Amino acid sequence: MILLLRRSGQAKKEDDRVRVRVFYHDKCFDGASSAALFSRFYRERIRSDGEFVFSGLLHRAGALFEERDFDGDENAIVDFKYSSSPKITWWFDHHESAFLSPADAAHFEQEHSNRKFYDPDFKSCTSFIAAIAEQRFGFDPRSVAELVHWTDIVDGAMYEDARSAVEMKAPAMKLTMAIEASQDPNFVKKLIPLLAYEPLANILEKPFVASVLPPLLERHRRSQEILRKRTEEKDGTIYFDITDLDLEGYNKFVPYYLHPDSIYSVGLSKSSFRVKVSVGSNPWSKREPTVNLAKVCERYGGGGHARVGAISFEPEENEAAHKAAHEIVEELRASVRQGSGTR
Repeated sequence: MILLLRRSGQAKKEDDRVRVRVFYHDKCFDGASSAALFSRFYRERIRSDGEFVFSGLLHRAGALFEERDFDGDENAIVDFKYSSSPKITWWFDHHESAFLSPADAAHFEQEHSNRKFYDPDFKSCTSFIAAIAEQRFGFDPRSVAELVHWTDIVDGAMYEDARSAVEMKAPAMKLTMAIEASQDPNFVKKLIPLLAYEPLANILEKPFVASVLPPLLERHRRSQEILRKRTEEKDGTIYFDITDLDLEGYNKFVPYYLHPDSIYSVGLSKSSFRVKVSVGSNPWSKREPTVNLAKVCERYGGGGHARVGAISFEPEENEAAHKAAHEIVEELRASVRQGSGTR
């Protein structure tokens, strides 16, 4: 009887724990790191008894959120678009295209909970969360300094040159490759708690990470050869189509490595749930990009940052995706020829 009472008491204590569901930008180093940093900050400065459940979100055609998924005692969205659902209690984002509609933007402007934050001037959402957590809640960011440093480099494309971005010698680059290319739906969820507390080099040695790196590095090598054959540069703009191949998680800097004089790139890729049009600008270009790529992508239902964006189409909308890609390529090439662009 005493044993039963103790078990009952234990169950009650566990039931009292707050369940925090964290939605993050999936297949993205900054998305995973944002979820990691948020969970550590929440545990240290909000409630120490949080039980975290991580859910990845991807940009796709149609609805991005399902209301029924917001089932935590607290629900947080990091490094992803805004939701006006009353069930969302925390939100952090740094993308220029953070709002799905003017109504969502207006809803955010009227938000006074001190739990939802937005600033597109930050290189990464991880560094944004670290700054807000320190300034508003007294969190000490020194424990996550390495993570913040590398998310700024990765998400802000702040590599010294294209070669260093493509060779991926740093632990953060290898983790980025694994996050973007892994087909295991639980891989990133297992990785997030480690990102919050362990040095990046140590994480590479974990068996579930170390085992996937060799085949992914070989895939990366093959993708460079494929892109060497598929990419075409004209008027400062690269175009390529790899929708017939399983290469959506390719290294986005390879096109600039292959075509160092380029300014922009437009690429088509395909997965089981979308056809993706990726639009970017060369971080190392000697010619300054003038077109705001977030605004270009918004016209087709996508978004992103001024210097990089994307559009997602349904898998069966192959023709529409190709049409959009060709239109964007022509727009960017025309802007280069004219020496001006649309801001």
